[in-house]
Amino acid sequence: MTTASAPTNNHRLLSLDFFRGLTMFLLIAEFTHLFSTLTSPSMEGTIIYSIGRQFHHHPWAGLQFWDLVQPFFMFIVGVAMPFSFSKRMSGRHSQIQIRNHVIKRVLLLLLIGWWLYCVNAGQIVFRFQNVLAQLSVTYLLAYMVMKKPVWIQILFSLVLIVLTEIIYRTFSAEGFSQPFVANENFGTWLDLQYGGADLNGHWVSFNAIPTTAHTIWGVLAGQLLISDRSGFEKLKVLIIAGGTSLLVGYALSPFSPIIKRICTSSFILVSGGWTLLFLALSYWLIDLKKWNRGVMFFAVVGMNPLLIYLFAHIGGADFLKPIVQPLTGVLFSWSGEWMINLFTSLIVLFLLWYLCYWLYKRKIFIRI
Repeated sequence: MTTASAPTNNHRLLSLDFFRGLTMFLLIAEFTHLFSTLTSPSMEGTIIYSIGRQFHHHPWAGLQFWDLVQPFFMFIVGVAMPFSFSKRMSGRHSQIQIRNHVIKRVLLLLLIGWWLYCVNAGQIVFRFQNVLAQLSVTYLLAYMVMKKPVWIQILFSLVLIVLTEIIYRTFSAEGFSQPFVANENFGTWLDLQYGGADLNGHWVSFNAIPTTAHTIWGVLAGQLLISDRSGFEKLKVLIIAGGTSLLVGYALSPFSPIIKRICTSSFILVSGGWTLLFLALSYWLIDLKKWNRGVMFFAVVGMNPLLIYLFAHIGGADFLKPIVQPLTGVLFSWSGEWMINLFTSLIVLFLLWYLCYWLYKRKIFIRI
């Protein structure tokens, strides 16, 4: 882990900084209990509750906004890879040095992912369901094919999706022969073999294989954006790719349900399509139309993504909450418990953002 100087502006896309920052901002907002406050029982039946529901995962078959955040994250890492490696090569890093950096990063991501499980469980736990552990897999696989022609990268990503579909549909073991039923599918069976099954949340480790497509598509988007094509051509490719992925994914949904918790083929395609279209929208507004109002508010969060994610995840938000709550309890005592909780979460979120801003102003960027 290193403390880096401020990023240079060479080949830098403000839209990518915004996209990454917005994604990280949403992830740390979850740790402030903001979304659970929006969906508290006292708000049921209101528009606030309906909006808040979109910031929770769908319980099984279906899609809500929050189901897109992890694909956003996987995709953004892929988009950044061509920019990062191009910068390293311009700094005269050899291919062997870059490869060694990738291996080190993969191992650190996996170890940090495991460490987060140990922190939460209070004991040594080896599980692969969290985003960092899975990213260690998707990052490595995407790196292995990123120098191949575009058609090979696309084909490889589709093979991973089709392979996953075939395994789920053909796998048969006692009690685990239902491909799209919670806890009765191949993914759960596999996790039970090493004692890492998530029988309550229904998340499975094998998700790292199909969701690798998101990181590979991110690499392809990054290679497109760093190319010499015109801005309009880049935008057109992103829109066509995103629209096609959406259409195919939704067309498959009657046969392969959209289930994020086991990353079905329809989910990978639909979420990948929305991700590509969101990048296209960001690129059009920010880099082509130069609409920069408020962009840096989110971008500063994306410049220290690992640090702020880990800080919030291991209890940073919970540490700040009892400090803030006495203040909000006094200021909003007239409004009731719900308003107190809401403003407590918002102030804690602001403090987490300010930590990112403080680091940004001092040109401190923690990376692995």
